[in-house]
Amino acid sequence: MIKDTLREALERMQSAINMLEDDLSAIRTGRASPALVERLPVDYYGTNTPMIQLASVSVPEPRQLLIRPFDPATLKDIERAILSSDIGLTPNSDGKVIRLNLPQLTEERRKDLVRMVNNRMEETKVSIRNVRRDLIRNIREFEKEGLISEDDQERGEKELQELTDKMNNKVDEVGERKEKEILEV
Repeated sequence: MIKDTLREALERMQSAINMLEDDLSAIRTGRASPALVERLPVDYYGTNTPMIQLASVSVPEPRQLLIRPFDPATLKDIERAILSSDIGLTPNSDGKVIRLNLPQLTEERRKDLVRMVNNRMEETKVSIRNVRRDLIRNIREFEKEGLISEDDQERGEKELQELTDKMNNKVDEVGERKEKEILEV
């Protein structure tokens, strides 16, 4: 029973870390990356659709993204989505493709991005602590119902705390890697 609980904890905590990595991949660094716009929601016939489903995104130059819509009719919708997003880029369209030129990041913008990374890291840590809290509650109920002994309860809580600490360290590693990437000139 404790092993099942710990397995569930690992899955839920790992899921939170995977979401953090996805979020951080969309944060701009000094280099162009398709991940910057791939998940951007585009209003496509009244439905928010990720850009990756509407266009191919490539990197022809280190500081440029090239967006080639599968359907030329969606070009204006994609432009609108980019302008209304918080990525801070202006699309240049020639009627067939959209080019996004990424300017050099200023020191102030880098600090803002690092702050954003730290906020996302803290949100992930809160989510991991919430998983721990929920599962500790479950373990305590197992003990109250007589399904496990008090020693098993204490051991389970200790192992859950160790797992939580390990996952929080992983969050720190992911965040430090992204910060280093952002601050790289």
